Amino acid sequence: MRTWNSFVAIGDSFTEGLDDWRPDGSPRGWADRVAEEIAAGRPGFRYANLAVRGKLLDQIVEDQIPVAERLRPELVSFCAGGNDLIRFGCDVDDLARRFDDALGRIAATGAEVFIFTGFDLGRMHPLIRRLRGRVATFNESMRAAAERHGSHVVDLWGMAPLADPRAWGPDRLHLRPDAHRRVALRVLETLGEPVTEDWRAPVPDGDPMPWRARQADDLRWMREFVMPFVRKRVQGRRTGDGFLPKRPDLLPFDRV
Repeated sequence: MRTWNSFVAIGDSFTEGLDDWRPDGSPRGWADRVAEEIAAGRPGFRYANLAVRGKLLDQIVEDQIPVAERLRPELVSFCAGGNDLIRFGCDVDDLARRFDDALGRIAATGAEVFIFTGFDLGRMHPLIRRLRGRVATFNESMRAAAERHGSHVVDLWGMAPLADPRAWGPDRLHLRPDAHRRVALRVLETLGEPVTEDWRAPVPDGDPMPWRARQADDLRWMREFVMPFVRKRVQGRRTGDGFLPKRPDLLPFDRV
């Protein structure tokens, strides 16, 4: 087990921590949870989270990677490309090439780096499930890039609890708190850190949603999330417009 004294998280809403909300309304998420565990018993441990919701790969490369290069942390998480994959005209091969270039820049800093595969969307709404093949193709490219650059891979695709629709928030794009907790455990396990819980623990059984309730929930989702998303794209607006990183500086963990 290696001892890290600094950690920088790079990415989009997944790394920012949506939909894992603190009582004050700020996002927590798997990255904060990982930092909490690593920081325990390590005075002076420093953490920055540069992730901003809605960001595309090229925006993350332009805005966040130079900060990581300047800060020179010992541990870096890099998760990007998810928002590119849901765009209508995404070229997965080109996206994979740009991801590989970006990962190479991060690895060149000398940091220990870990990346993530995409989720298995097989049990999601048919509109989302159509992206499953695209995600699977990108996953294999990311695995190859990680091997080339000596990076760890956190396998989200293989996490069965995340295939349960109950792991996802109202917009069906962001994880609920328990799912973020499980991802944090998976990250720590991948890094060789000790854990006291098992992310594989079965999700408790719940009462099945009646057919009419499922239909009403699908209509609500289309009305409240899908159509506003499409309107923003038509208008040229992006989810992350106006948002800044929640922890832009590499500071001791107990300082914000």
